[in-house]
Amino acid sequence: MNIQEYFRRISYNKPHKDADLQTLTAIFQHHIQAIPFENLSMHCGESIELDLQPTYDKIVRKKRGGWCLETNHLLFWALQELGYDICILGGNSYEPAERAYTAEMNHILLKVVIQGNSYIVDAGFGGAYQMWQPLRLISGKDQPQVPGIFRFTEDNGTWYFEKVKRKHSIPEQSETPHFTDTPGVGNIRKIYRFTLEPRHINDFQELNTYLQVSPDNILRKKSICSLQTTEGLIALVGWTLTEVKYNYTEDTDLVHITTLTDEELEKTLKDKFNIVLENKLVP
Repeated sequence: MNIQEYFRRISYNKPHKDADLQTLTAIFQHHIQAIPFENLSMHCGESIELDLQPTYDKIVRKKRGGWCLETNHLLFWALQELGYDICILGGNSYEPAERAYTAEMNHILLKVVIQGNSYIVDAGFGGAYQMWQPLRLISGKDQPQVPGIFRFTEDNGTWYFEKVKRKHSIPEQSETPHFTDTPGVGNIRKIYRFTLEPRHINDFQELNTYLQVSPDNILRKKSICSLQTTEGLIALVGWTLTEVKYNYTEDTDLVHITTLTDEELEKTLKDKFNIVLENKLVP
């Protein structure tokens, strides 16, 4: 595994001698714009291993993406190689349908400390809830980014991560795209909660196995591939391709939705996401 090979994968060719916030932000943005959040392996009959070498081979050498357990693990390795003070944390994602956070830890995120300040770095949430820059770990402060306003709130050692939602303009139709849901009170979308207890990748081995076999979870029910772009994001869920341009008018995102045929799927994955699958996708 070679950091230069990883940099080529994410098209990053700037200096990186200092483990500072500026370098972290640049690497992070290259990472999320090059490596899709995707679970296509489980819809191609491939198993997902939660070890660094297979993750590296899959994402860096085979130019695939991965879900949070893979893409954040790879980012963790890269940032550690560059000398960052970094640790893995575990999160519980919010289930809008249940109006509750999951009982079991089901998400991996990273905490980086730079000059005494803590930042949350998470390249593995995908879709419209993907941060574009490291977020300062500070309670109750609005942190505006291109995708929207993010914030953390802390209560008795538990941290809550949320995003202020924007309106969507969908020229083709009036129905809402797949990644919008009822935000509850006001326009806040809860994303996940977490504690600052450091975790090891092995803490997620059981989860990695469970997500691949459990018929109930969203990742088994839907084939998902999403990638952040310079203006917004693209997402392929099943046969539905959604393209979003963030904040094209004040507080409104422009959303285009297309339904693809089976024949168009492979071409779209290659053209839009730079993914060529080894096995047949069953969306």
